[in-house]
Amino acid sequence: MSITLITGGSRGLGRSMALALAAQGTDVIITYVGRREAAEDTAASAEGLGRKAAVLPLDVADTANFPAFVDALRGTLAVSWGGASLDALVNNAGIGVSAPFEKTTEEQFDRLMNIHVKGMFFLTQHLLPLLRDGGCIVNVSSGLTRFCLPGYAAYAAMKGAVEVLTRYMAKELGERGITVNAVAPGAIETDFDGGTVRDTPAVNAFIASRTALGRAGRPEDIGGAVAALLAPGAGWINGQRIEVSGGMFL
Repeated sequence: MSITLITGGSRGLGRSMALALAAQGTDVIITYVGRREAAEDTAASAEGLGRKAAVLPLDVADTANFPAFVDALRGTLAVSWGGASLDALVNNAGIGVSAPFEKTTEEQFDRLMNIHVKGMFFLTQHLLPLLRDGGCIVNVSSGLTRFCLPGYAAYAAMKGAVEVLTRYMAKELGERGITVNAVAPGAIETDFDGGTVRDTPAVNAFIASRTALGRAGRPEDIGGAVAALLAPGAGWINGQRIEVSGGMFL
């Protein structure tokens, strides 16, 4: 039995990760902010693949509620899994903000920081007692830390911080045998940033023209990569940034 917690697992990349992991034989616990129905649908789909699944509400920007979330998670593990520990944590929850550098507001900057950096940092800290020795952590970064597209200065800066934190976490948690890696998706056809890549033909075509494999990414591309990284044979991969972009801007 293996159990993975995925933040922001109700739709998009998180949903794809949950289903790829379930297909691989992993039970999943997914968090959501406001879309409980979508989260429950993802859980039902995971259960349809023969695995156990649970959903819990969590706003990763609200660090004050992390102790209550940990208590709720501990209760879920006790009821549904007999008190087992987590085998893996995927820090996936996030938002997108597209604004030119000179027009990015302090409010936008702070919201990105609270969700992508501060929230991820302290949520992981709170969850360490529930993560088994020898477990895995995957932090979701972005291809935008390597290549630059106008409008994403603040977002990419946050993901750059995620990548630095990933290396430090890998170093400091190594004594427990916990591996920590960052997955950096390229442009993906989801509702991220209002669904721009998915719903705007010109943008989709531009991404495809700049990608070695000739198309924009799909959620299942990222879900499959995360599942592979959490598979038993990947245990010697640690402290790495793994770009999953189909070869964007090579």
